[in-house]
Amino acid sequence: MLLSPTTVSRAMLGAPARQLFASRDLHETRSMIARVMKPHELRTVGGGQRVAARMHHAALGEVAISRLSHGCTVDIDPGPLQDFYLVMMPLAGHARVQCGPHTLDSDTRQAVVVSPSDALRMRWSADCDQLMVRIGRSFLERVLAARRGRPAEGALQFAPAFDWQASAAWQCVLRFLVDCAESGLEPTRQPLLMAQLQDMVAATLLAEQPHNQQPPEAPRRTAVLPRHVRRVQEHLRAHAHEPITATQLAEVAGCSLRSLHSGFQAYCGVSPMQYLRDLRLDGVRADLLAGQGDTSVSSAALRWGFGHLGRFSADYKARFGEAPSQTLRSH
Repeated sequence: MLLSPTTVSRAMLGAPARQLFASRDLHETRSMIARVMKPHELRTVGGGQRVAARMHHAALGEVAISRLSHGCTVDIDPGPLQDFYLVMMPLAGHARVQCGPHTLDSDTRQAVVVSPSDALRMRWSADCDQLMVRIGRSFLERVLAARRGRPAEGALQFAPAFDWQASAAWQCVLRFLVDCAESGLEPTRQPLLMAQLQDMVAATLLAEQPHNQQPPEAPRRTAVLPRHVRRVQEHLRAHAHEPITATQLAEVAGCSLRSLHSGFQAYCGVSPMQYLRDLRLDGVRADLLAGQGDTSVSSAALRWGFGHLGRFSADYKARFGEAPSQTLRSH
């Protein structure tokens, strides 16, 4: 299912808490957008036009999702973004985007991925309604380095034209982001889920959109040694109750994600994240067996980072041979 304008409207525009502003004042519009993006020049095009702007915004750690319309034709000149990458996806209307040396006509089929060093200038049509995903530059570069097993060779630069509707993986990530915005998910209240969400968004963009960094090299037979596997095992046992992403594990191991995954499969028979899942299932079981009067299956599952209770229950039963509710009743 494609992420249609109707789907997004029902989610983000149906959540008053996510509305950053609605304004007919050009100065206020520019100032409010700058709060979550960056300072920029904003001008109406044509005589007698007046903005009727609206923006919804949800900051989810290193990732943010926004929806913005100006209500009239505007020229926007933010210059280089510097500190973040931006994916701009029109849900209606169109935009002429000058992104570095490229000039693109963006519409509901073609999004634009803006890299931090690109000089950026845009003209949005009066009916242009954009969904935007912002990703912190240093965070995305760390994710890239973890997947390569070494730092990037120069600045990460994406190809600007992005057929976002044709990418099933990106569509899946967007639906999840919109759901998080709609539900009011707050980074400080669900740190485990937030860490996984951020890593998923960054990894999906790197996998789906061409960029100037070479894909990870195939691992050499000796790329992952037992000590690297043991190092990650020890880290997982000590920090299973904390936010952990695949990117962090590659940094702990000192090798690429592909090499780390191969090492875990060879020595443990599971991937690192499956190993972590089993540790967290063990943690839930311990909590249920030692539960106090206010302990519930859902609270224990969420405490250990399991957001999908149906999938959690199936994994729990497969590992322990009983439903989590049976464990709770038996303590």
